[in-house]
Amino acid sequence: MKKVMVYKRFERFWHWLQALLIILLALTGFDIHYAQLHLFDFHMAHQIHQVCAWSFIVLVAFAIFWHITTGEWKQYIPTRKYVGAMIQFYLVGIFKNAPHPVKKTLISKLNPLQKLVYLGLKILIIPVMVTTGLMLIYYNELLAAGYNLSLGVLATIHTIGAFGLMVFLAGHIYLITTGHTPMSNLKAMITGYEELDENDTQPTESVANQA
Repeated sequence: MKKVMVYKRFERFWHWLQALLIILLALTGFDIHYAQLHLFDFHMAHQIHQVCAWSFIVLVAFAIFWHITTGEWKQYIPTRKYVGAMIQFYLVGIFKNAPHPVKKTLISKLNPLQKLVYLGLKILIIPVMVTTGLMLIYYNELLAAGYNLSLGVLATIHTIGAFGLMVFLAGHIYLITTGHTPMSNLKAMITGYEELDENDTQPTESVANQA
């Protein structure tokens, strides 16, 4: 095993800031939608939610640019190979100390099941959340422009997307504990370094040292 830089600086920054923004958006969003939660007063929740929403959009734009320019978008190319094996591993095998069906490498950080989940997040849930969120922010302007939109329908779609993000976050927290040790994945996303087999690091060592 060899300790190598798997997660680059921007990758770690983007990951943790995105997680923080999603949590803040969820707390303030559900507080707005379900006023009985009383986590914040309505005005404060609304302000925090909008600031976080715009911050999230800016972060997504930078992340898209980074993924395209660095070639990291290739990490998310889906494949059906080993998907069934990964599902069986997470449901049963992991509790029997079965070997991981797919090894992590520098050019393939995500297993096939993770690729499908992340792809769905990036091309479905996040676009829906951003689109409906902007439509809610500019709802009055859209009405004035002649668009007859249902506020209830927009809010419902946005809320469903929020629950989808919460399911993803809960699953993500669980998967953090499925590394070599319960804390190894968390430590790797903090430091950037992870232990990989020697054979999986040699062909792409130069890639790992890029910013």
